[in-house]
Amino acid sequence: MTTISLFPLSGVLLPHGKVPLQIFEQRYIDLVRSSMKTGDPFGIVWIRRGSEVAGRGRASSELGDWGTLARIVDWDQLPNGLLGITIQGEGRFDLYETETQSNGLVLGEVVYRDNPASVSMEAKWQPMLDVLQSLESHPHVQQMGLQLDYGDAWNVAWALIQLLPLEEYLKYELLGLDAIDEVMSELDLILNQISGED
Repeated sequence: MTTISLFPLSGVLLPHGKVPLQIFEQRYIDLVRSSMKTGDPFGIVWIRRGSEVAGRGRASSELGDWGTLARIVDWDQLPNGLLGITIQGEGRFDLYETETQSNGLVLGEVVYRDNPASVSMEAKWQPMLDVLQSLESHPHVQQMGLQLDYGDAWNVAWALIQLLPLEEYLKYELLGLDAIDEVMSELDLILNQISGED
């Protein structure tokens, strides 16, 4: 097992996905400073129940059992004076134990999952690729500067999960799947529901 710093979020980060964050709590300012200095990634874990913000009288958050390693790929001072960073997802991990430090930062005992082997896109998955390509023309998505490999089914699936307006628990469940056929099958069902088809 490996110990890493965790950044619990109410949103889910997928491998290759990018998410902007606003940093204002001291524990996360310290985490960001350390990560930028060492280049080490940290873990993004979905909060099943609870709050991103620490506070007196608040119950500790209940975290998901798996998450995504993240690296800081951009940072800036926001108009409100706070630190803004953009993180990008890398590999996945399973979370086994957590420990909260005196400054409130959560450390996790994790086991890294193997990165899935590249799987070529198949004709039956073309509808997913079509939706992803249509999403790419959206100005917000263009600003993200995603590096997409349309030939790799995992890359297409994860990008689609990150960009679609899905409930976070659903993104979390899809992140946990290890078989691309299962992921694509679930995405096909979701897209049919969104478009109103049965």
